[in-house]
Amino acid sequence: MIARAGAGPLRRLVVLRHAKSAWPDGVADHQRPLAPRGVRDARAAGRALAEADCLPDLALCSTALRARRTWELASAQWGTPPSALLDRRLYEAGVPDLLDVLRGVSAQVETLLLIGHNPALEELVLELAADGLDDTLARVRVKFPTSAVAVLAWHGTGWPALAPGTAVLTAFTVPRGKKGEGEALKRAGRKGH
Repeated sequence: MIARAGAGPLRRLVVLRHAKSAWPDGVADHQRPLAPRGVRDARAAGRALAEADCLPDLALCSTALRARRTWELASAQWGTPPSALLDRRLYEAGVPDLLDVLRGVSAQVETLLLIGHNPALEELVLELAADGLDDTLARVRVKFPTSAVAVLAWHGTGWPALAPGTAVLTAFTVPRGKKGEGEALKRAGRKGH
């Protein structure tokens, strides 16, 4: 049985793990960029959210470079991206920290995108979800890879009511971009000059 957080509108928490990052020598963890695959996958995640009609009213994003670039590339796939708040607390956060940040979101926001890091994102999804559609929970338990998108739905009057076991995991996907994506445009641009 799923505990209800209370009366109120259906709310969705869209959890996006940052895309695949690079590990350049001498670069601090917070400043690690996306790898080429991460660039492709971040764009694919944005397209997947648009195709699923799962665009957020607000995005909360870790301040780490790889998370910020994931946000920039994913949201560039949408007509008009929503506001994004960069929050240092999302970097190296645990589940209690993530819940504190989420519970501070305005009740006006019905669909919220959270972009951050593992293991906290995977743990958050598993803690909030009392149940999942199809095999979504089992798949999250196996692996929550880079660019993974989990959608949690719950009813509540506001984000402070979000609590363990109050949501249903309605979707889980790992969008992947195609190798060479964007290369044709670069080649075409060089030919024209």
